[in-house]
Amino acid sequence: MTLIKSISGIRGTIGGKIGDNLTPLDVVKFTSAYAIFIKNNNPKKSIKIVVGRDARISGEMVSNLIVSTLVALGVDVVNIGLATTPTTEMSVVYEQAQGGIIITASHNPKQWNALKLLNEKGEFLNAAEGEEILKLADSEDFDYACIDNIGHVENKDYLTAHIESILKLPLVDVEAIRAADFKIAIDAVNSVGGIAIPALFEKIGISQIIQINCDATGNFAHNPEPLPENLTQIAQIIATEKADLGFVVDPDVDRLAILDENGNMFGEEYTLVAVADYVLSQKLGNTVSNLSSSRALRDVTKKYGTKYSASAVGEVNVVAQMKATQAVIGGEGNGGIIYPELHYGRDSLVGIALFLTHLAKSKKTCSQLRAWYPNYFISKNKIELTPNINVDELLIRIKEKFQSIDNVIVTDIDGVKIDFENDWVHLRKSNTEPIIRIYAESINEQASNDLAHKIINEIYSILV
Repeated sequence: MTLIKSISGIRGTIGGKIGDNLTPLDVVKFTSAYAIFIKNNNPKKSIKIVVGRDARISGEMVSNLIVSTLVALGVDVVNIGLATTPTTEMSVVYEQAQGGIIITASHNPKQWNALKLLNEKGEFLNAAEGEEILKLADSEDFDYACIDNIGHVENKDYLTAHIESILKLPLVDVEAIRAADFKIAIDAVNSVGGIAIPALFEKIGISQIIQINCDATGNFAHNPEPLPENLTQIAQIIATEKADLGFVVDPDVDRLAILDENGNMFGEEYTLVAVADYVLSQKLGNTVSNLSSSRALRDVTKKYGTKYSASAVGEVNVVAQMKATQAVIGGEGNGGIIYPELHYGRDSLVGIALFLTHLAKSKKTCSQLRAWYPNYFISKNKIELTPNINVDELLIRIKEKFQSIDNVIVTDIDGVKIDFENDWVHLRKSNTEPIIRIYAESINEQASNDLAHKIINEIYSILV
């Protein structure tokens, strides 16, 4: 069982002992620290915080703890219940709230849950803010409200407002999508995507929908991370039912995977690449992804004569880089689309709307559209961490080994990334799991696997 306290929030497994897992007392302590942080930064305001959750089994229990704690601290709560992560982010702005808490462990299995913390813009807190909350939590210096000053709760639903905002975007062409008359399969892993995506399709006018695992029960039908090995069911159904394409989302709907008409993966890296290609074809501008994302976005951006830049891994870092470079589109290679004209958050719903517009206007099949883009392969690997592994020392030694090699660029803003002429490898400690991630990209699958294994062997030689 695990509890991970980081600048991005608190994530852990349900049950077990205090401080070692995500227990009720840990939830109350961290919620209290966050609320006090918000109050300290808004000393002359009454405080309102939005709370939303995905459908995982522990979600209602954790939500009740959070809402009650906020009320006990004199905070007013807008409880939007079952909601996608991007819906919760946008709700903070709609409500003019001072913050928000998203209850989701994203792609983690059902035993996990987490509190993700937002600022008044509906964006994730930065590193300094996260550190301040961790210190407040450790201090346990909480002063709860007297009876006359406790907060109150209002229940609302913002999914319709979110969808309507998407459909008003100039680059979302509802008529083109309707005219294409797509037959689409969707797998929502029995979480909130099963509510949100059909609602989006209804507003667009898509009638041919094959719904798979769309009951928001939290009983995940398969491993919830949208990777090829977890998506065999929808792949078979697409081929059998002769669908034009399929969409798969993670439990909180901020990651979007696409399958073509043959049931083959479009490639989670290429969700962002395809959407960025469409956006740049209509509006020139810069792009951003993180260091672990494919070079294909860089290549597409160069085609339009604009600038690509990379950030450290993590949505807050991508958003900061997008703002610094005034990027018109960005995101992460795990299928996370950030379209700032809507909001600064990964959003599968706007990703679906933009991708369908692109596919409809291209007059191509999904597989033909995928073939239009540069072909890279990423090998994604991980090493489980043990208490005797000094990650910082390990990364320093890897950096020292490669930075003296000619024509090799080493970047250390987030772990260590080593750029070779035709490929790259990125090593970093995960923010969400007790692992080291090792991602390698090259021009074919064998080359990327070989590069990853070469670096993994280097790691083990250092650990011996």
